[in-house]
Formats: sequence, structure tokens, C-alpha cells
Amino acid sequence: MLNSHNICEINLYPVSVKTQGGEKLELQLNPGDSVMDVRQFLLDAPETCFFTCYDLLLHTKDGSVHHLEDYNEISEVADITTGDCSLEMVAALYDDRSIRAHVNRARELLSLSSLHASLSTSLALQHETSQTTASSSGDPVKTEVPELDGLGFMDNVAGSLSNLLSSHSKEIKCVESIVFSSFNPPPSNRRLVGDLIYLDVVTLEGNKFCITGTTKVFYVNSSTGNTLDPRLSKSTFEATTLIGLLQKISSKFKKAFREILERKASAHPFENVQSLLPPSSWLGLYPVPDHIRDAARAEEALTLSYGSELIGMQRDWNEELQSCREFPHTSPQERILRDRALYKVTSDFVDAAISGAIGVISRCIPPINPTDPECFHMYVHNNIFFSFAVDADLDQLSKKRASDPISKVESRNLSHNSSEKASNDLLHGTSGTSNGENCDGSMKLELNGVQELAPDVSSETQSIDSEQATYASANNDLKGTKAYQEADVPGLYNLAMAIIDYRGHRVVAQSVLPGILQGDKSDSLLYGSVDNGKKICWNEDFHSKVLEAAKHLHLKEHTVRDGSGNVFKLAAPVECKGIVGSDDRHYLLDLMRVTPRDANYTGPGSRFCILRPELITAFCQKAEVAERLKRKTKSGGEVHVASDSPKASSVDEQVRTDANDAVASDSQDLTIEGKIEAAPDSASAHAESTESCEEMFFNPNVFTEFKLAGSPEEIAADEENVRKASSHLTDVVLPKFIQDLCTLEVSPMDGQTLTEALHAHGINVRYIGKVADRTKHLPHLWELCSNEIVVRSAKHILKDVLRNTEDHDIGPAISHFFNCFFGSYQAVGVKATANSTQARTSKKDHAGHHTSSRSSKAQAKWKAGASARKNQSSYMNVSSDSLWLDILEFAKLKYEFELPEDARARVKKVSVIRNLCQKVLN
Repeated sequence: MLNSHNICEINLYPVSVKTQGGEKLELQLNPGDSVMDVRQFLLDAPETCFFTCYDLLLHTKDGSVHHLEDYNEISEVADITTGDCSLEMVAALYDDRSIRAHVNRARELLSLSSLHASLSTSLALQHETSQTTASSSGDPVKTEVPELDGLGFMDNVAGSLSNLLSSHSKEIKCVESIVFSSFNPPPSNRRLVGDLIYLDVVTLEGNKFCITGTTKVFYVNSSTGNTLDPRLSKSTFEATTLIGLLQKISSKFKKAFREILERKASAHPFENVQSLLPPSSWLGLYPVPDHIRDAARAEEALTLSYGSELIGMQRDWNEELQSCREFPHTSPQERILRDRALYKVTSDFVDAAISGAIGVISRCIPPINPTDPECFHMYVHNNIFFSFAVDADLDQLSKKRASDPISKVESRNLSHNSSEKASNDLLHGTSGTSNGENCDGSMKLELNGVQELAPDVSSETQSIDSEQATYASANNDLKGTKAYQEADVPGLYNLAMAIIDYRGHRVVAQSVLPGILQGDKSDSLLYGSVDNGKKICWNEDFHSKVLEAAKHLHLKEHTVRDGSGNVFKLAAPVECKGIVGSDDRHYLLDLMRVTPRDANYTGPGSRFCILRPELITAFCQKAEVAERLKRKTKSGGEVHVASDSPKASSVDEQVRTDANDAVASDSQDLTIEGKIEAAPDSASAHAESTESCEEMFFNPNVFTEFKLAGSPEEIAADEENVRKASSHLTDVVLPKFIQDLCTLEVSPMDGQTLTEALHAHGINVRYIGKVADRTKHLPHLWELCSNEIVVRSAKHILKDVLRNTEDHDIGPAISHFFNCFFGSYQAVGVKATANSTQARTSKKDHAGHHTSSRSSKAQAKWKAGASARKNQSSYMNVSSDSLWLDILEFAKLKYEFELPEDARARVKKVSVIRNLCQKVLN
């Protein structure tokens, strides 16, 4: 880790840079800085932001000149600590790839769309502007003490939502258009003299120019009609950059470009940095801006290439990611370089995954298994593997309604009373996924467990449903992948992964496992199981790597039995898969259960209701310290912390108090981050504690259908450990969190911050109903929790509406949903059902009972949904009453929370619509 001692050793030395334009810049460099760092700085500097193709030369004090390669460190080439060193930017030759990247960079610089100011930032800037205006007017500023009880944060906001945002900021126009000319590609005779591209440019003055881009320069040629005239124009305009040439041929361009650079320079630095997750506003622009012609935008939308990538050239995301992870990271500078490279690759992967997911949902990308049922289709595009995840929670509500005849009664009170017992039985479990290997060699997400929603659900039907990935399993897989990446065990790799929600669909994107698409890779499975434990593979080398990662994740090495009775030692979930790719790297996939199962949710199908890693970490730290202090108490010794800090005595007193409380009762909470971490302050105390206490580890396969091979005592002890952690969540963490809410130690302001606070304390969102029940005496907290439950319940229904609506009906369907959600709207369908969920269930069940094979059943169920989607006005069958009945039922089913009868009238409209749009429509 980066400590203060290492950071203090980093010294900076002044180095001047001579740009291609002749200007001089001053940099502060460290010998460990890479050339890529220097290039990135020059790319952000206003004076050099439009130079993309150049070489860097380092001039040293002794007069020698060194050519710098991109991945070199400065110290590898010369010693800049001697002083009098300078860098020089020398124009390099363009090629097809670099000149396209240069043109795209020029277009990017001419647009302000790369700035992503948040709503709070925009409002803050408006406030600062108004304050500046008031100060400059000369009016005296009155200083008043604010009335704390009159802030009105929880009041209903009246008026139009457009008041929250100013009108669309006007773009600074530099040029009418810059497009690739129809003269492209250059003829062979012009290629021989260096022509690479031709551009058509229309300036703000109305002049039209045809520009030739060569290996050396950009210049205005003499073409005026439909025939190419490659000769230099009489005005002899030429420059090494496109921006430089445009500044020469247009005075208005030069002035406007200066304004753009000033606008970007005045923005917050973070607004110019590529974000890992693309920012998006929950409010659209109002009034809606005019859509004007833009040939460059049309080219970018219709071309098959992405950015500067040529057609047919695709990035190997997996190789890039794993190569970056293999960068050395022993010194602080090496870690910074490694993290920067990983961040860049991951950001680019997310951008490509979003584009691919949109293409998949828009049916622009064909599946690789078109003969399989549509619900099991998989896609590969741009070296990214795509698959779908389904909303198992909504399916639970559908099946519950189908199996509960009383719920068909329109009376809300009757439906509440009749479904109370069923909801309590159904709540303990959600479906999960496990990645498996398909017969064609491609990786597919599978649902291994399905909840028994009614006694008449056959095992055959469950096996059909179990092959579909779910929201919960995809989320767990992403969290598990992140956990193993943070463990950072040498020789153990994970695939890049992203989850994209678009138009009601959830798409799981992963980098392609090397060699998986070139044939059957079942022989390369060395660890785990692909058939739910019937056959388990094991390899000593793989197990040693997994075991090292398990120590970081508090996972226990344990024994399991396969279907044949063979015993294997594992340190990971049974359904994980350790595969050796064609690049000879060891990959660990399908990490849906890297934390133990929640013992409070052990019903059928709830195998992926797992505890959060934050809870496991805190619980292990608490148990370790409590056990250490308990041992010292039994031995008759007094716990003392040796430290030179003036706070040592207070820490010592607190540790003794916590020790007594921990020994006396399991219900007493211990503060983890401050007091416990300070306890083993001295080296001797730490050494003694590690000798006397064993770190706690959890068996991830307890409370599952897998057969454990240990002794009954060992299995019981493993189960007891998980029960203690689950009890710690409900008996200690949850009451402490509610106490923090009441004392304002934790102060969530909206649904997002409430969710973040729950996760930070190790509490799953499924417990939000319990938080709401225990905060009824605090109206603002109760309303915050209930509004979040309403939004999360409505989210599933809105996503289902979007999934089952044709493209031309998306806008009307969203409008209809919000009319039903916030108003009182009656269904206008020919046969309005009690709720749309029930109608979909009846069609799916009918299809499932009249087909024989697994594939035909799944296909029939999917076709039933497709036939419903063809009904253009199917969403019109939803009414306000049916929608809110679904929301009330879902809240009880998923969150064990019964919304009040007047929940529809009590929701905070602006905050709820904002929260819902952020969760669904971004």
C-alpha cells in the first residue's frame, strides 16, 4: 500500500517542453513518471491539446538527445535530477489509423459534449453567478441566521420540473461542418505520394474547402467540383494539424476555438476526465433543443467502426486487461501506472459493452446460437460476450398471483389478508445464477436454483426456469468478480464484466475467455463443477491459487462430495469454474457466492441470498478482537495497548470495555474501524494476537444442496458460524444502523444515499422493510424508506412494461405508466385483467403445460411473451388500481413491508420520479 514514507520520497524536477507550435511549457516531473503520463498532460493542456501525432525528444544537460518510447519511464532513458533537461515535440508521420484518430480528436475538441456537469454542480454554478451579480450591483448583502426548522427539505415541491434545470447551454460553433469527403478513399496514384484522407469543410464564413490529409501535413487542395484536383490551392494553406489549418483559413474559427478552450478550462477538472460509468441526467432538456443537421454525427452513427478503430479491427479486451494486471506494482509509481492503465481499459470496455448491449436489444447483432430458444440466445460482438438476465422477483409475483385465487379479487383488503402467509413463505429466497459452459463451448449464465412458489410446481418446470440467469445472480457475480480482483492473487485471473440495463432488459457483458469460441474447452476445466456438483474437477495448482484468494475473502477450505461420492477439497463455491484459457492463464468464473448464504433466508430457491462482504469483514474483525480479549481475560492478564499516542489511554479503556461487553453478550456491537484497528498498535501485541487467535473463515457451501464431506461436528460448526454472522446482522448491525439514523450519525437524503448507507454497514437492501418498520416514530425516515420500497417495486413493473412494448410504443407506454403511477387512470383494454402480471403468467403456464421437451417448453413460453408484445396496446391494460396493487404485493413479497392504504397519496412525487428515472430510464 502507499504509505506516507514512500510518498515523501517522490521528488519533482522542472522540465521545459517545446511544443510543435514553438511555445514553451513548464512541467514538474518525477524520474518514475512514464512517457504516457507526459503525453496525457500535453493532451489536456490548452496549448497542445490538438497535437496527437508527434515524437518526444529528451535533451539532457550534456547535450545528448534521447527518443522516448510511450511505455518508458523517464529514469530508464536519462537522469533528469541533474537539471537543465527539456522535452521537444517533433511532428511524426501520420498513417491511416493515426490520422483518423487526429480527425476524431479535432471533432471532440470542437464540442462541449464531453463536459458532464452534474445537476448539483450546475445549480452551484448558477448560485455563484447570481451571488457575483448581486455583489457587483453594489447592493448590501444581508447576513441572516438561517431558521433550522424551516428548511423545508421534506416539503412537496410544486411547479414544473423544468425549474430544476436551466435551458440547454448553447454550443459554441466553430465550423459549419467537417465530414469525410466523397473523394475517399484516395486513388492508388495519390496513395503513392502520401494522400491518406480527404475532408470537406464549410466554415462559418460560408466558404467551402476540400482538405487533403497526408502523412506529413493537412492542406487545402484545388478541388471545386466533382473532380479531385489534388494540387495545392493558390492560397497555399497548410499545417501539421487540422486545427492549425482551420485557424489559418477562418478567423471566426480561431476566435470560437479560443472560447471553447476557455470554457473547458473553467470547468471542474473531473468534468474533463473519462468516467468509468457514463453520466446521465434523470431530466431531459427543456425546452427540447432543435435537432439540426450534422453530417459528422451521421457518419459516426452509421459507420461500423468505433472511434478511431478501423473496420475489422477489434480490441482484445481480455488480453489488454490481463496484461495491465501483470504490470509490476511494487513501488508507488508502478502502482499508479498500473491503476491508470486498468482504469483506462475498464472505462473503454464499459463504453464498448454499452454500445454492444444496445445493439443486442435493438436486434442489430445476430445471436451465435440462433437455433436455441430466444430466451437463451447469446451474442458475441467486438470480442465481448453478451447474455440476458431475467427478473426473477417479478416472476415470483406472477406465480404467486396465479397460485392464489383470492388475489384475483379486486378488493385490496382481501388480497392483503389472503397473501400475508404466502408472502412470508416466499420472501426467504430469490433465484440466482451460475455460469455454465454450453455445448457449443460458449459461456452461458444459468440459474441453478428456483423457488418453490406453489406445491404443484413440478421439478421439470423448475429445471426449465433454472437455466435462465437472474438479476440477483448477475449482481452477485459482478460483486464476486470485483472481490477476487481486489484480492489480486498472482496467477489467478477474472474476466472483465459489466451489467447494462436498457429498455427494461438486463444484459450481462463479459470479455471472451481465450479459446472458448474455437472449440470444446471442457477438458480445460480444472476446478469446480459445471453440473451443480454431479462431477467436480480439482487441480492442486489451481487450488493453491484459489486458497490464497480465499484467505483474503474469509472463505474456508472444506471438503465436498460429488454425485459419485468422491471427496474434494475446495476453497470456493462448488459451482465456480476454474478454467485454463488458450493463453495458459488460470481463470476463475461464476463467482455468485463469494460470501456465505444468509441463514435468515434458507427457503427453497434462496441460495443466492448471501451476506454482504462488508458484514463479513466487520464480523470477522469483531470476532477476532473479542476472542483475543477473551483469552487475555481468562488468563488473568489486563489488556493494555502500548503506544506513544496521547490517545492511547482512551483507546485502552475503550478496548477493555468492548472486551467485557463482547464476552458478556453477543448483542453488544463493537466499533470496528476506529477502536479495534487501534487495539493491536504495538508490534508485540500484534504478534501475540496472531499466535493466540485464528482468523475466522466461512464455508460458502453450507445451507446449500451440495453435499459436504466433513464430519457432522465440523459441518455443524460451519453452519453455526454462518448463523452467528446472520444473527449479528439482525441483532446487532441492524439495530445499530437504526440507532445511527435516529441520532443523525447516518443521514441519508434520498434513496441512493440510503442504499449506500445500508451497503456500507453490511446490510442487504432486502432488509429495508425492517428498517422502515423500526423507524415509524421518525416520519422523515419512514417516508424515505417507504418511498424507496415503492420505487424499487415500481421499477420491476416498469421494466416489464418496457420489455413487452414495441419500439414505436415506448414513449406512450412510459407516459401511460406515469399517469397510472401518479394519477387515477382506468384500463382501456378490451379485456382488462386484474393486473398485467396475471395475464402474462396465465399465457406462460398454458404454454409450459402443453409442450413436452425442455426446449419446446422454453420456446413456447418465450413465444407467449412475444405474442403479448405484438399487441401494441397491451400496456393500456394497466390501470392505476392494478399497478398499485402490484406495488403493494411486491413490497410485501420482496421486502416484508406492508405499505399503507394511502401510499399512493403519500409519495413525494418529485423525489420518487427522480429516483425511478435514475433506476430505470438512464
